[in-house]
Amino acid sequence: MLTHETRLRVRYAETDQMGVAYYSNFFVWMEVGRVEYCRTAGLRYRDLEEQDGILLTVVEANCRYLSPARYDEEIIVSTSIGRAHARMVEFRYEMRCAGDDRLIATGWTKHLFCDRQMRPTRLPAQYRPLFGIRS
Repeated sequence: MLTHETRLRVRYAETDQMGVAYYSNFFVWMEVGRVEYCRTAGLRYRDLEEQDGILLTVVEANCRYLSPARYDEEIIVSTSIGRAHARMVEFRYEMRCAGDDRLIATGWTKHLFCDRQMRPTRLPAQYRPLFGIRS
């Protein structure tokens, strides 16, 4: 299964007065990793939404904080698929400091495939291989 690495830098606006990245930013970084994972796999979120009316609705999210991320550190967000089927996909994340390879956080997000009316639906067959779904 594909693992994609996205690099970003902790911006000053993302830190508290101690220079440590504020906890909610980790979920933003996960989203950046997820979008780039999909792009690398050959899928643009925009196409899925606009052309097929499929939305990836977050139904659960988790982040375990292990070490502080500080202002101006380069962070590597490794993103992969944990599990997936025609109605749901779970992305897994590992965030490390590029400078010393320190594990900063791990997490996951679970997404339900929904139509434009926010009703659960099945992912169209042509997209399933991109998420590792066999049927």
